[in-house]
Amino acid sequence: MTKKEKVDFTIQTLQELYPQIPIPLDHKDPYTLLIAVLMSAQSTDVRVNQITPLLFEVADNPYDMIKLSVEEIREIIRPVGLSPMKAKGIYGLSHILIDKYNGEVPKSIEKLTELPAVGHKTASVVVSQAFGIPAFPVDTHIHRLMYRWGFTNGKNVVQTEKDAKRLFPKHIWNDLHLQIIWYGRQYSPARGWDLEKDVITKTIGRKSVISDYQKMMAKRKK
Repeated sequence: MTKKEKVDFTIQTLQELYPQIPIPLDHKDPYTLLIAVLMSAQSTDVRVNQITPLLFEVADNPYDMIKLSVEEIREIIRPVGLSPMKAKGIYGLSHILIDKYNGEVPKSIEKLTELPAVGHKTASVVVSQAFGIPAFPVDTHIHRLMYRWGFTNGKNVVQTEKDAKRLFPKHIWNDLHLQIIWYGRQYSPARGWDLEKDVITKTIGRKSVISDYQKMMAKRKK
C-alpha cells in the first residue's frame, strides 16, 4: 500500500468504528473543559470525571474559583495527582481570565499557553473541543499509534503532531484525534496488546513493530 492508501484506510476504518465520537472529559463549557484537561495530566479521564463534579459543584467559573484558596482547591482535586501544581494553576489562570479576558476562555492556542499550567496539548484540546477550531492534540495513545502505523518516527509528540497535520486533512483533525484516542484504548493499547484485534496496525503497521510483536508472542509460547 502507498502512504496515501494507508492514510485513507486509517481514516475510513476509524470513521466506521466511531461515527459518533464521545468527548472523554465531562464538561459544560470552555472553562470547565479547560480545568478538566489541566487536571488530566498524568491522570486518567475516569479519575478526572469522578473529581470534577466535586470541584464544579463548588466553583464552575473563574469568579467562584478565586473565592477558594489554593489549598481548598488542592484538597478537592488531590485524588487526580500532582494536586499542588494543578491547584496553583487553576487558581492562577482563573485570576488571569477575569483580569485579562472578562472571565472568558480565549480561543487561541497562543493565548491559552500563556496561562499557568496550560501547555500546548491542553490548549489544543480546548480550542478543538470547545471552539471547533482545527487542532491535533497528541496524547500517549496518538503518539503510540502514529508510530505503530508508520506515520511518524515517534521521536517526540511535537514531531508526531507535525506529521499528523501533514498527513491528515485539516477539516477532520478534530474528529480524527478523538477517534485515534478511542481506538488506541480499545484496540491498540500499550499493555495487553492483541495484534489480531488491531485491524489498522495489522493491515498497514510498521514492519518492525509487527515483527517485534510476533517475537514477543513466540517467547511467551515457549
